[in-house]
Amino acid sequence: MTDWNPETVAMRLQEAAKTAHRLPPAKVTGHFNLWPPFVRTGIEGFAQDESPPRFLPSPREVERMLEVIGWMNWLEVEQRKLLWMRAERYRWDEIAHCFGYSPRTAQRHWRVAIFTLVRHLQGELPEVAGR
Repeated sequence: MTDWNPETVAMRLQEAAKTAHRLPPAKVTGHFNLWPPFVRTGIEGFAQDESPPRFLPSPREVERMLEVIGWMNWLEVEQRKLLWMRAERYRWDEIAHCFGYSPRTAQRHWRVAIFTLVRHLQGELPEVAGR
């Protein structure tokens, strides 16, 4: 059993956000290209858009991310967005502007949401169905 505290929950949220960014992009299936690949000359090769290699998350990391996403059912929609924005390392002034708060008020709302998750994880609050 993990000793749940606000720091642990915040770290798990940041880990889940990082894992979500490492997942492969969703693509529409059924579309493909019949054109042959272009053979580029030396100069044209420099203009090629090659994205850096993507390191996919391990199944364990995906399971932990899905567990954190399941925790979000305990929160209101606004709290979910606020926690996820902070987990993605948005600055407090950006978050505050998005929600129409002052930065200090955004921090208080974030703290309330984190403590709500902590209390649920410690078993102090009942799980509400239908949320």
